[in-house]
Amino acid sequence: MPDFPEFEDDGAVMTESATRLEKPPLYKAVLHNDDFTTMEFVVFVLNHVFLRSADEAFAIMLKVHHEGIGIAGVYSFEIANMKAEKAMNLARAQEYPLLCTVEEE
Repeated sequence: MPDFPEFEDDGAVMTESATRLEKPPLYKAVLHNDDFTTMEFVVFVLNHVFLRSADEAFAIMLKVHHEGIGIAGVYSFEIANMKAEKAMNLARAQEYPLLCTVEEE
């Protein structure tokens, strides 16, 4: 039989901690309007990067077109940053100057 070290029972009881964790802050991925990126490409990015339905993507694209900016999605910082980078990398590959920024909600 293995030898286990002797433990003394001091009668201490662990109590539940009163520490509460806060939810992490959320961040918006914001698309910005420009004069060169096509509307079709913006809808494509919203469909494939931000996983928006065709109707949602079209509505967001129109908001970007008419108001200058549109919220593509709200995520944790890491995910919002990753999706913004992916959107801009896709745009650069197609030679579009699409800008997607991350802002705290």
